[in-house]
Amino acid sequence: MKFLVSFLLLASFIYSAEAQLYSPSEFLGYGSGEDFTPHHRVTDYVRHVAETAENVIRVEYGHTYEGRVLQYVILSSADNLANLEKIRTANLQLAGLLEGTPTEDIPALVWLSYNVHGNESVSTEAALEVIHTLASGTDPDVSAWLENTVIIIDPCLNPDGRDRYVHFYHRTRGRHPNVVEEAREHAEPWPGGRTNHYYFDLNRDWAWGTQMETRHRLQHYNRWMPHVHVDFHEQSVNSPYYFAPAAVPYHKYITPWQRELQDLMGANHARYFDQEGWLFFTRQVFDLFYPGYGDTWPMFNGAIGMTYEQAGSGRAGLGIVTAEGDTLTLADRIEHHYTTSLSTIEVAANERDRIIDQFTQYFRNSAAGPTGVHASYLIRRAGQEDQVHTISNHLNLLGITYGFAAAAGKENGFAYHTGTEEELQVEPGDLVVPAAQPKGVLARVLFEPEPELEDSLTYDITAWALPYVYGVEAYALDREIAWETNAPAPVASAHPAEPVAYIAEWKSFEDARLLADLLQKGVKVRYAEVPFEINNQSYDEGTLIMTRGGAGAAFDSLVIQSARRTKQQVDAVTTTRVTEGVDFGSGDVVFIRAPRVAIVAGTPISPYSLGQLWHFFDEQLEYGATLVDSDDFADLPLRRYDVIILPSGSYNDILDERRLEEIRDWIREGGRLIALERAAAFLADKDGFGLKSKPDDQDDADSLNTEIQPYADRDRHEITQDIPGAIFRTELDTTHPLAFGYPRDYFTLKVNPRAFSWLEDGWNVGVLKENSLVAGFAGTQALEPLEQSLILGMESIGRGEVIYFADNPIFRGFYYHGRLLLANAVFLAGQRSVATF
Repeated sequence: MKFLVSFLLLASFIYSAEAQLYSPSEFLGYGSGEDFTPHHRVTDYVRHVAETAENVIRVEYGHTYEGRVLQYVILSSADNLANLEKIRTANLQLAGLLEGTPTEDIPALVWLSYNVHGNESVSTEAALEVIHTLASGTDPDVSAWLENTVIIIDPCLNPDGRDRYVHFYHRTRGRHPNVVEEAREHAEPWPGGRTNHYYFDLNRDWAWGTQMETRHRLQHYNRWMPHVHVDFHEQSVNSPYYFAPAAVPYHKYITPWQRELQDLMGANHARYFDQEGWLFFTRQVFDLFYPGYGDTWPMFNGAIGMTYEQAGSGRAGLGIVTAEGDTLTLADRIEHHYTTSLSTIEVAANERDRIIDQFTQYFRNSAAGPTGVHASYLIRRAGQEDQVHTISNHLNLLGITYGFAAAAGKENGFAYHTGTEEELQVEPGDLVVPAAQPKGVLARVLFEPEPELEDSLTYDITAWALPYVYGVEAYALDREIAWETNAPAPVASAHPAEPVAYIAEWKSFEDARLLADLLQKGVKVRYAEVPFEINNQSYDEGTLIMTRGGAGAAFDSLVIQSARRTKQQVDAVTTTRVTEGVDFGSGDVVFIRAPRVAIVAGTPISPYSLGQLWHFFDEQLEYGATLVDSDDFADLPLRRYDVIILPSGSYNDILDERRLEEIRDWIREGGRLIALERAAAFLADKDGFGLKSKPDDQDDADSLNTEIQPYADRDRHEITQDIPGAIFRTELDTTHPLAFGYPRDYFTLKVNPRAFSWLEDGWNVGVLKENSLVAGFAGTQALEPLEQSLILGMESIGRGEVIYFADNPIFRGFYYHGRLLLANAVFLAGQRSVATF
């Protein structure tokens, strides 16, 4: 009996101990600001809070590429949590995203997102403190706030990047932090912790969802549709703190109410900061224009979106001496983010009624009809089935309603591909996006041909219309047209029992995925360099041809498997003799040798450029490519590879004179070198390469500045020479394999003013002509050198080739229009002369 009593007392003690809510310091074993917390310990603490506190629910919403947990917690009053699903449903009804009308008032939904940039690491530490304060129930003000709000906190949007930074810092710090800025703990190695596994900036991915973390997050964001969203960041060590209101330009679809609540938030934050003597700034640097950010994307979804920036970032560590001689500590940084977090919740709680009313009105106005000139957007389906399917998936992810034209008819609208107003013939099955819908504002932001820019000094790209991104024939229509939900069923092609060959058209990136899959299965594939006709059907240049000869018994099953896996159509034929064009045995039907691809990686290569290529091969194309560290590139056995890709970056140390000559020898023997952006600029003007930098056409006399340039206008003077991100019409030579699958016009996204002359001895496959700017801002002094400049070219050196991309064809992984160009460079271009090493 004594043993039983002792056991029950011990069990009672253990249970009470387990039920105690610990602060982060008590749970983790170090004080706030004394260390950085690895992600698995962050997860442990969040789980502890959810299991212990009665007003917390923890949700796992996915995993990262490296397998780390993505999670958020929901905190509110007991009554709100008991009715949480009713609140969520009612909120979606207010937005018109679910049928029905709420019968009761709901609390304001506040979503706080921390650590989207992994090395802006104070965010997660602050999030843990905020979670504890909200969960502990010890502050009466906080308890009152939770009656009026439901708080969703994501403590770390980018666990892979954060752990990359935290592990670096733990490896390099000593027993005590060294606050001298030269200390190695303040200098992250390449690629840094800012980005995710594939080196993508997740804070520019909200509108595109190219990354796993973003796609998981958007699904849950759309389940809740919060009224307030804050994205917590860090900036340079010597910039104190930034919070709302934002800088101009504001996108024209941001409402007066959204501006007003930003002002209210900023005023409340300023009150707390002034009490403590903390410096801050507002209305500078961080604008609300580009839709891919954690403040703008929520804005276009009816929320009040805001960015908060604390001084520090990856350089600050646990402490660093600033330019003023003060020491900025991690504890300081945590306190600042903690303060604005609670201040945001306070304002949301106090303004609950107005927030809900304005949120409801926002979506009512959006569903009632557009304020702009375009009532709907139409994308031609015929000949663009793959692109329409991909766009449909994109719209599904964003929660934008779309359908398919119900009947034929004539309409008027703006044609993206020509830049003119036209009459068009609508065909049943064309994809239609109505502007009058709950998410009509987001749809208009993403489809408007030319977003209005009130100020050229903007933080990011200035053009992104989806028809240009996807390179489709599309129209912005003057009025609504009838549409239906279901897409036309695809017509299945009947195959003869034993065809001698299969044919697949080359019109989209999905066709490249089919080719990649076939090559990796060992299927022999050819492509036609000229159009042909067979079985009363015409096929364009680039069409893939898989012949039975020597393929073995598994030939049919392998081709069909690849077609099904990539959801592509293959046509079967019983003869290799064509009725128009050249027969399949012609020298104009080129055999494709599966290329062995190497990509240069590591410092000083741009992590973004490399990451986009890595993601392109891994996740999009699904074709093997070898990443070779820049430190090892000097010893790379070049003959093992058919294609070497140079991402944008600095190559002075990687390709010294000796290695560059070895690369030229490798090309002469049949190698193919693909150089992107700054890599192309590195090769320009070098002996043995035909690419030349394009000189400025202005005369020296004309370029002399005879007026004093005001210091206050320095930023505006610099922007006249720059292109922050604009779309230009590029004329393609569609008879060249680099341009197979494209119409004459390609829309390149330029993010710099770099210009190259046309190749004198090579193929100028993509060039800019006069007046080529289509959408976005480009400085006046940057435009003139771009006229008659090279965008895409190829020159032969011996039996090999060099392919130059002036711009990034797969910008941020979302620029679908350029993916096939890169696939052409990898698989088709140069196959006539390729050598097998």
